[in-house]
Amino acid sequence: MHIVTPLKVLYFGTPVVLISSRNPDGGTNIAPMSSAWWLGQSGLLGLANASQTARNLEREREAVLNLAPSGLVDAVDRLALTTARPDVPERKRAQGYRHEPDKFAVAGLDRQASDLVGPDRVAQCPIQLECRVVATHPFGLPHVDATAFEVAVLRAHVEQELLIAGTAYVDPVGWDPLIMKFTEFFGGGANIHPSRLAEGWRMPHQLPTDRSTPHSAYASATWNESS
Repeated sequence: MHIVTPLKVLYFGTPVVLISSRNPDGGTNIAPMSSAWWLGQSGLLGLANASQTARNLEREREAVLNLAPSGLVDAVDRLALTTARPDVPERKRAQGYRHEPDKFAVAGLDRQASDLVGPDRVAQCPIQLECRVVATHPFGLPHVDATAFEVAVLRAHVEQELLIAGTAYVDPVGWDPLIMKFTEFFGGGANIHPSRLAEGWRMPHQLPTDRSTPHSAYASATWNESS
């Protein structure tokens, strides 16, 4: 039986992207976000206006979308409650956010220079998309507090082992993206790691204690406000 209910969260399941953007001091900020989709060679990114990433994209008009595999869940979770904004908004502070100027160090990730844009890529991500912002769209009625950034993909970097041999297609079996579903982490269809973001949002659910990470050939060592 269906019931009518106002849903507080609509995160039914979207891939996690570590988005690189350039801070005012020229350094690269990386932030996890999960409101992204693609059509053709373009993408649309949903970001809260108060986030440092949104401010960076408005100013610099470029970014790198580093697609996180499920094996990077530890690193992504370490970034969950950090922000590059030195003036942490009170709402975020109440959720447990803290200012962190060096996100790469916090997450244990390595920088990789980009070819066509200023922000660095995340070396551990097997798919990296260098992008240019081509349009912005206010988002979030009745109170517009977010922006949908339309980006054009300028260059795609993909680990060779992840491509179907002799083609320009990513192997859908080999690619196991990290999924954010109702603020919890999933990979291979299973819940794989506790989520600091879920704690910050005080999600009222209990998950199984056995969360073994599924095997992924492309797993390395290892929401959306994009802080």
